[in-house]
Amino acid sequence: MNFKQYPNIIIRNANLVNEGRQQIADVLIQNGRIEKIATTITGIFNAKTIDAQGAWLIPGMIDDQVHFREPGAPHKGNIASESMAATIGGITSYMDMPNTNPPTLDLESLLQKKQIAARQSRANYAFHFGVSANNLDLIEQLDPKLVSGVKVFMGASTGNMLVDDPKTLERLFANVPTILLTHCESTPQIKKQQALHLQQYGADIPARMHPKIRDKHACFESSRLAVSLAEKYATQLHVLHISTAKELCLFKNLPLNRKHISAEVCIHHLSFDDSDYETLGHLIKCNPAIKTLQDKQALIAAVAQSNRLDIIGTDHAPHTWDEKQQSYLNAPAGLPLVQHAMPALMELVADRKLSIETLVRKTSHQVADLFKIKDRGYIREGYWADLVLLRKNHQAIAVKDQKNYMHCNWSPFQDRTFRYQVDTTIVSGQLAWHQQQLFLNCQGQALDIDR
Repeated sequence: MNFKQYPNIIIRNANLVNEGRQQIADVLIQNGRIEKIATTITGIFNAKTIDAQGAWLIPGMIDDQVHFREPGAPHKGNIASESMAATIGGITSYMDMPNTNPPTLDLESLLQKKQIAARQSRANYAFHFGVSANNLDLIEQLDPKLVSGVKVFMGASTGNMLVDDPKTLERLFANVPTILLTHCESTPQIKKQQALHLQQYGADIPARMHPKIRDKHACFESSRLAVSLAEKYATQLHVLHISTAKELCLFKNLPLNRKHISAEVCIHHLSFDDSDYETLGHLIKCNPAIKTLQDKQALIAAVAQSNRLDIIGTDHAPHTWDEKQQSYLNAPAGLPLVQHAMPALMELVADRKLSIETLVRKTSHQVADLFKIKDRGYIREGYWADLVLLRKNHQAIAVKDQKNYMHCNWSPFQDRTFRYQVDTTIVSGQLAWHQQQLFLNCQGQALDIDR
């Protein structure tokens, strides 16, 4: 499905959700940007017209954490396939993680990813830089505008990207020139719990034991260490995928612009709990683990009612169906989520657990603010037109009965239905998805990191 693009797009009768308020308005898009916002826009010709009919128009989600698997694992996903699926899920921009093959630990690997995205990405893109024990000299000299952030694995990880040496961490927190993102889980605690479970179950550990092995103590101890180092060195720190109620006390209930330590929560930790292992098994195995109902409820409340959790991301990490059917020790951790990102989050809005204004703030506004992304994340005249139109679903269709565009071709939401759908996604002024049609000539742009 390769449909033509339009020089101008006008969206009429939309319920704009932006900067904490709603308003019915028309939006005119010209040359990729929002030209005009007004109650009624007239005198426009040669434009593609979309009648929103009062549906919500929001700034597209900026996903601060995805694993698109390119280069290195084309059987799981690639930039073309996953960015396309992301636009269907209401994501207009993403930041890809460094644990690819080769990992993004040097400027050559970073450039390779940028070149692939420039040719193939359907959404706007940026890339995080990785940390190893051997590239701190390079990181300390890194131009902050070249990358969206620097990512360190302060817990169990694969390859050479685990950094848990105290002196190395001290040096990193003291000298990193831009925002530092952390995956926080304590390796000694995880190894201890895994050994105990191996004694009890052998190699056939049940999937439901995953949150017992990678437990709340492993998360809390590592997150507490990261926060203490950031406080010591005044590091701009962003702690990824908070999964426990216990960790919330580590983060201040302050507006984003009044703190230098922020936190992210992911869709799966807001959508699933440990009761779901019974039916989904390793399909929801991820690191950090999905934990209890009480943890999920605490995370939802923190997103909705406080400023302790600043951003909502996906941590999209696709694996093949066959890989996920393996035994506990062999089944990889990670979930494919981008295609259903905004519909899944809108379930919280439909259940009145989260306001749509807060959803927009934590999927768009504050992501742009935290990562210093120029002219994106808001519906403002002069800004790039990254927009998503959300409509109510009139039919309850299970996710498994809809076309899956993610390369791995499965979803942890397979048996669920959603009450809202992404009707239209506009990326840098181009139609990417509209009324169940893909526009494969949509080309994402490199995000302008304005530090």
